[in-house]
Amino acid sequence: MTKFFSALHGVMARLLVLAALGLLAIAAKLGWHAIASGFGLEAAKGIIETIGLIAISVVALQIAQTIVEEEIIREVQVSAPTRVRRYLSRFLVVIVVALAVEGLVAAFKAQHEDLAQLPYAASLLVAVALLLAGWGAFIALNRAAEELEPEAMADAKREDKKIE
Repeated sequence: MTKFFSALHGVMARLLVLAALGLLAIAAKLGWHAIASGFGLEAAKGIIETIGLIAISVVALQIAQTIVEEEIIREVQVSAPTRVRRYLSRFLVVIVVALAVEGLVAAFKAQHEDLAQLPYAASLLVAVALLLAGWGAFIALNRAAEELEPEAMADAKREDKKIE
C-alpha cells in the first residue's frame, strides 16, 4: 500500500508541475501582450495579472516539491509535532504569500476598475492576516509540544539529510 501511495503522490506532483508550467506559459503570453500594448494603465493591469498568475504557479511548484520531498523522498509519517509544524509551514508560507499577492492584485484592480469590489479585496487581505496570525499561534503552541519530544526534532533533522 505504501508504494501505491508514493506512486500516487508522484502523479500528483507531476500534475502540479504541469499546471505550474501551463500557468507560466499563460503568464508569459499575457505579460508580453501587456508590454506590447504600451506603457499605460492597461499594460500595468496586464502585468499585475501576470504577477498573480506567476504567484499561483509558484504555489503549485512549491506544493509539488513538498509532496516529493515529504511523501516520496523522506517517506515520513506526519505524526510528531515537529514534523506536523514543518509540513504545514511549508504549505502555509506559499499560500500566505500567494494570497497576499492576489489580495494586492484584487485591490489594484478594484481601485482602477470598480470601487465596489474593494471590500472583497480588503476581505481577502484581512483573511491573509488572520491566516498568518493563526499560523503564528499554531507554531507557538506546537513549540511547547516539541519540547516534550526532543527525539522527534532529531529524527526530522536526520530526514533532512536525505534532501541534501
